[in-house]
Amino acid sequence: MATPTPVRHAWRALTGLLVITAVLFGINALGVYGFGKSSWAPELALDLQGGTQIILQAKTPDGAAPTTEQLNQAAAIIRQRVDASGVGEADITTQSGNQIVVQIPGQADEETRNRIESAAQMQLRAVLATTAASTSYVGEDGSPTPYPTPDAGLEATPTVAPTDGSDLNWITPALQAEFLAYDCADEANDPANEPADQPLIACDPTGTAKYLLGPVELDGSAITDATNGMNTNNGQWVVNITFDDAGTKIFGEVSQRLYAFTQAGDTPRNQFAFVLDGRVISAPSMNGVILDGKPQISGSFDQESSKTLADQLKYGALPLSFEIVSDNAISATLGSQQLQIGLIAGLIGLALVALYSLIVYRALGFVIIASLGVMAVLTYITLCILAWRMGFRLSLAGVAGLIVTIGFTADSFIVYFERIRDELRDGKSITGAVEDGWGRAKRTIYISKSINILAAVVLYILADATVKGFAFTLGLTTLIDILIFILFTHPVMQLLARTRFFGGGHPLSGLDPEALGAVYRGRAQFRAPVDASVAKGSAARRAGRSRGEAERRQTIAERKQAELAGKSSGSSASDAGSTTEGND
Repeated sequence: MATPTPVRHAWRALTGLLVITAVLFGINALGVYGFGKSSWAPELALDLQGGTQIILQAKTPDGAAPTTEQLNQAAAIIRQRVDASGVGEADITTQSGNQIVVQIPGQADEETRNRIESAAQMQLRAVLATTAASTSYVGEDGSPTPYPTPDAGLEATPTVAPTDGSDLNWITPALQAEFLAYDCADEANDPANEPADQPLIACDPTGTAKYLLGPVELDGSAITDATNGMNTNNGQWVVNITFDDAGTKIFGEVSQRLYAFTQAGDTPRNQFAFVLDGRVISAPSMNGVILDGKPQISGSFDQESSKTLADQLKYGALPLSFEIVSDNAISATLGSQQLQIGLIAGLIGLALVALYSLIVYRALGFVIIASLGVMAVLTYITLCILAWRMGFRLSLAGVAGLIVTIGFTADSFIVYFERIRDELRDGKSITGAVEDGWGRAKRTIYISKSINILAAVVLYILADATVKGFAFTLGLTTLIDILIFILFTHPVMQLLARTRFFGGGHPLSGLDPEALGAVYRGRAQFRAPVDASVAKGSAARRAGRSRGEAERRQTIAERKQAELAGKSSGSSASDAGSTTEGND
């Protein structure tokens, strides 16, 4: 098999770049036309687009005002919930000592609203009974008959003290009647504020089933982590929960009790319910004794539903409930004018880079312009895909990150082209200078880009939310910049070096050996600049310009070496002259 030539490498790299571009456009087209959730324009953040403002009033179980620490913790949990739903650049603040203001870019969908509004306490309760949400039964005549309103004279206190959360002694005649007549659709029913040490009647989020639950045995503060994943054994999506030490001990005892009901076929008492904001978000059955504090919930999950449940379990640990005070649309804080200013600044930066490139590097400047164009296309389509898949939204800080990257990218081009010119000054052919210059320049480029990426990562982790957009776009465009250099800029230079215009060292190509300090004499052949003292006419002037250019491009070490060589040569000539005089 023949060894691949630089030309073959170049065409393979360009083909790979074309395939990557086509795949990215295909992915976004699938999101636009297949799922209807993507767009051909990046999503804008709150400061550029406006959005939805939701003000939540915090309430504690005992009616007292929440502490500053509780409110700040609530704001942090709500931010985690909003971020987990894929909404980027959200603004969440506290005000008035008991309110949380949530501002979301664009129109908030129902799922995001539910995540925000359900920021109450998470409870784990044993299931005592369950039934359909209907408030009626079939009478003797076969028609639906509503359950009667519970009689106030029914016994409401257990005759025998319950021993655990699954004890049926909790179910008094009054509670049984209330459970049967409980209407899940009645907005007046607010189970969120029921005492934790008493049974609870609650419904699932869809309102199709209602549960009679025992007292709280664990709350959300015992959950340290909750993630979704796929079970490799059966390919089903599951939710993995991790309890802290105290929660592990209590849950182990609960699992032993409920698993005994599973073996005895006593359903639904083998179930435990996760209750969030008075709603049963999940009521799995116990299929084993779990003593390590790492239960796994399986069922008819898909990726989205398992992630939603994991987020609710993970971020539902705050013992506060919330009431929506207002829900309004808000205008952009900066608006389209600032966006236009940012885009104009970016275009000015591009124009200046293009002008500088054409003046200094002549025709090579078009390579820089083309590379920046390809980079702009890949960055644009990537932002569109990230808006669909990750909820990324472009803020003014993100636009600033894109503009700054233009300068970083120009630095990389300068490093590469100057390395090529250095190789030409050393007497190499243009094709050889391109290959050797790339070998020397890429190490410098990789190091500088790695520093940029490291800075972007640190800034994204440690900086305020308003700066994260800048850090994200800076890191993203830096990675794309490296990709463009490998798959476009260097391959294009490999091909151009073999053309007559660039490979022949045309004065307008930017690779003229004569202008760089070495005179091109033929293919792969160079000679030293002509001495100005013996050259005549235009040849002498060209040689003088070449020598001056070479001297300007010399490093300090090279200049010192040249000076030492000149002194040594002068000393030798002087000594030789003295000897000759003496002989005469």
